[in-house]
Amino acid sequence: MSQNANDPQRKSWIKVTENSDFPIQNIPFGVFLTRDDVITIGTRIGDTAIDLGALHQLGYFDGIPLTDDIFLQDTLNDFISDGKKTWRLVRNRIAEIFDAKNPKLRDNEDHCRIVLFDLDEIEMQLPVQIGDYTDFYSSKEHATNVGSMFRDPEHALLPNWLHIPVGYHGRSSSIVPSGIPIHRPMGQTRPAGAEEPIFGPSKLVDFELEMAFITTDANQLGEPIPVDEAEDYIFGMVLFNDWSARDIQKWEYVPLGPFLAKNFASAVSPWIVTLDALEPFRTESPTQDPEPLPYLKAKKNNKSFDINLEVELKPAHSEATTIAKSNFKYMYWTMAQQLAHHTINGCKVNSGDMMGSGTISGPSPESYGSMLELTWNGQKPIKMKDGAERKFIQDGDTVTFKGYCTKNGVRIGFGEVSNTLLPPFQPKKNNNHK
Repeated sequence: MSQNANDPQRKSWIKVTENSDFPIQNIPFGVFLTRDDVITIGTRIGDTAIDLGALHQLGYFDGIPLTDDIFLQDTLNDFISDGKKTWRLVRNRIAEIFDAKNPKLRDNEDHCRIVLFDLDEIEMQLPVQIGDYTDFYSSKEHATNVGSMFRDPEHALLPNWLHIPVGYHGRSSSIVPSGIPIHRPMGQTRPAGAEEPIFGPSKLVDFELEMAFITTDANQLGEPIPVDEAEDYIFGMVLFNDWSARDIQKWEYVPLGPFLAKNFASAVSPWIVTLDALEPFRTESPTQDPEPLPYLKAKKNNKSFDINLEVELKPAHSEATTIAKSNFKYMYWTMAQQLAHHTINGCKVNSGDMMGSGTISGPSPESYGSMLELTWNGQKPIKMKDGAERKFIQDGDTVTFKGYCTKNGVRIGFGEVSNTLLPPFQPKKNNNHK
């Protein structure tokens, strides 16, 4: 099926600024609360949010096999379950409706008032109900940096790393959308030189620059997904901040890996950008040596995506400083390989499942994807614009990720995921004494 929505020459009758992440070629999907306190599935062009539920009720998706309530829900899970053919039909239709040459909706003021919203009139929600969340560890540079820091630099990568996309199952209940504050976690740590652990707030809270992909219903229990078919079951991608407490993690991770250091919070950008929208931005993946085993070796396409990534750190009473610039193309293991490996044992994957890429680090210090690497475990503090220094994230700091692709005059972006770190959670005092 053709992807008419990707036509780089297409213009919209909705205003789109020059460097917008959301031209008509993007057409991401999200969930938002409207000015009338109605929750709906929508898309976005420029700085205008579009109510797809209302658009469907008004007949603009006639001819596409959709249930009446497909966009009148508080998650995208059912729409994602409909599969790639439906996703493409809907994206192509949206592109036609909002094409500058199409007057059908453009000239209908009554319908426009129902369908279109300014961004300050809506409140973005978590776009999917995340049943399961897996986090991978697929940046060779990141794994090498961490291995060099805490082990022998000559043996920074563990023996399995170049053979399998290493991952672990995380906690989906604490994944939140952009804008939700994060509390500094409590837990056990063991200070350097101490024999016994202590309990208290983490002192080494960090971000992890990641992206995540969202799956559709992909297989039956016991059925592996072939690597060359894996992308057919990936709906799209989001920016992903997998918050981390390094001191808690150091004490707890042996022998079963991350636990409290990771499950206190992760955050996603609210608009899911489809793989179809990202297709024009394919690029070569890193060379894999040794050659992967046959079930991980793609025959058709082993390309990644050229997605520019930026991290800003803003202290509570100062302006933001850009502290990292990286790119998704540095990832050693592709999404297709991650999903193929995830299911090679028959693990079932459902609509709305989320797979984190793992921290994305590039080859140079400014492209590292965590404070752990950027400051080399606190040895090289980062200077903020106001002269303050940061080794790790402090209370009141806001961390913001941005991501976008550019090619042939078209920019496709993800918006941002931005969250503020607050002090540890304090229960409200109950004054209702009996």
